[in-house]
Amino acid sequence: MEKILTEEQLALLQNKIDEAQRVACVCHVNPDGDALGSTLGIMAWMKALGKECAVVVPNRFPDFLQWMPGASEIVRYDKHADKADAILRQADLLWVCDMNAPSRSLGMEGILAECMERSAKGESFMVMADHHLDPQPDFCNLQVSRHEMCATCEVLCHLLWQMGRKDMLTEDEATCLYTGMMTDTGAFTYASTRGVIYECISLLLARGIDKDRIYRNVFWTSTPNRMRLVGYMLYVKMETIPGMNASVMTLTNQERRMLGVKNGDTEGIVNMPLQIQGMRLSVFISEDTEHPGFVKFSLRSVDDFPCNEMSARFFNGGGHKNASGGRLQCSIEEAVEIFHRAVKEFAPMLTN
Repeated sequence: MEKILTEEQLALLQNKIDEAQRVACVCHVNPDGDALGSTLGIMAWMKALGKECAVVVPNRFPDFLQWMPGASEIVRYDKHADKADAILRQADLLWVCDMNAPSRSLGMEGILAECMERSAKGESFMVMADHHLDPQPDFCNLQVSRHEMCATCEVLCHLLWQMGRKDMLTEDEATCLYTGMMTDTGAFTYASTRGVIYECISLLLARGIDKDRIYRNVFWTSTPNRMRLVGYMLYVKMETIPGMNASVMTLTNQERRMLGVKNGDTEGIVNMPLQIQGMRLSVFISEDTEHPGFVKFSLRSVDDFPCNEMSARFFNGGGHKNASGGRLQCSIEEAVEIFHRAVKEFAPMLTN
C-alpha cells in the first residue's frame, strides 16, 4: 500500500473529519461505478464515525448500480435541486469525488462556486479525491489526487489504509470501493497492471465482500432491451476503418426511443470492438439526452495508443490514456466527420 499524503496533510484531514458534523459528497455528471463507489464509500465511512452524511449527484445513474449500499439515499440534483443546495450549503466537510473541476458537474457549477467561496473563507473544508489528470488548482482545500491510480476508489483505499482504518473498514465501504475499482478497469482487464492494485483488492476481500456477486450485479444484469441494443450496435452501427485499426459506433436519441434504451444501457458497449484482432481504438458517439444539439464521445484504446490526446485535440475532452471522453455542440454526422479527421491525424500511431 502507498502513502499518498504528507504527515501534515494527513493531520489536517483527520482534524477536519473530527470537527465535521455534516458531511456531503458530490461527483461528476452521469455518475459511473467509480463516482458512486467513491461517494457511497465515503458516506459509509462518515456514518460509521457518527457523522451526518449525504451524497448528491448531478443526474441519473445506471440501473445496474442501484443495488449499491446507500444508493437509495442519493439525492439527484436534476430532480431535487433545492434539497441538494441545502445539503451542500450546510456541509462542514465536502468531498469532491472522481471530478477534477466544477465544469464536470454540468448544472451544479453555481452551488459548487458557493461552496468554494465558503471554503476559501474557512467556513467549510473541501477535499478532492480523484485520479484524473490536471486537477483544477483552486477547486478544493486539499487534493488527494493520483492520476496513475486505476480509480478514485483505489486512491481512497490507500488513504484509508494510511489513516489506520484498514481493520475498521465496514463491508459496505469495501463493497463500494471494490465496485469502483472493478468498473473503472473493465473488471481488471485494463489500467490494472500495478501490483499494488491487488494489495487493495486483498484488503477489501478481507472485509467480507463477495466479489463474484458484485461482478454479477454489475455485468450480468442486462434487460432484454439492453441485449437488443448490443446486437443492433454491433451488427448495424459498428463501422471499422480499413487499415486504421479503429472503429466507431453512433447512437441517436431517435434510436434510443426506438429500442427503449435507458441510461446505463450503453455502458461497456464501447469496449466490445476492441475484441476484434488488431483493433486499437474504439469510439462511441451518442446524442446528449439532456442537452439538445450536443454529442458525447466515449473513447477506449489498448496498449500505448493515447485516446486522451485524441479527445483533447478533437473532441473538447480528455481523460486517461486508454479511456477518455469528450463533448461537442454538433450533429452526429458532423461528429463522425470529425472522428475520421482525428483518425487520419493519428494514423501513424494507429497503424504502427
